[in-house]
Amino acid sequence: MESTSDIKPPEPESTTPSNNIFFEIIYSPVNLILTVIIMLLVYKIYRSRVNKVATESPELPKLRKDMTVAELRQYDGNQPDGRVLVAVNGWIFDVTRGRRFYGPGGPYAAFGGKDASRGLATFSVTSSDKEYDDLSDLNSMEMDSVKEWEAQFREKYELVGKLLKPGEEPTSYSDEELEETDSTPAAVAQKKEK
Repeated sequence: MESTSDIKPPEPESTTPSNNIFFEIIYSPVNLILTVIIMLLVYKIYRSRVNKVATESPELPKLRKDMTVAELRQYDGNQPDGRVLVAVNGWIFDVTRGRRFYGPGGPYAAFGGKDASRGLATFSVTSSDKEYDDLSDLNSMEMDSVKEWEAQFREKYELVGKLLKPGEEPTSYSDEELEETDSTPAAVAQKKEK
């Protein structure tokens, strides 16, 4: 007869740590649902990156010219090339890279092809309907806000030219003249007179 010390309890089936995790996922509905959600999110992220690469628009040629408000209106993103321009504080910027914001259907589409200065100064997503908005009625805080927005646009987007006042003649730009750091509308006007 065997002694009780000689009797060994039955050994559990050999399981590896990965098998334990697999069984926990399968037998727990909460874990199974969370795993499926994670896999769907990973798939969506992967798919959006693949689609983004496939749908990136070709690089448009640089546009360098001064425009009137009427000419600017043509660049609201609805034309075949999809170019979007926005004017801020007398300067026009090519915001086509930010088309999902400023282009048709975007949250700031009201600024596409228009002078956004007043809207940015007053924190309103509307643009000026005036032929030319000189911003003379804005207070100093609003003008400071416009200047800050201009600085942000200069950092992020390509400068196209200046927004022409009624009767003002366009400047003929060279590549160096647009890239200068001190290129306020007044500075460009002074260079033109020289």
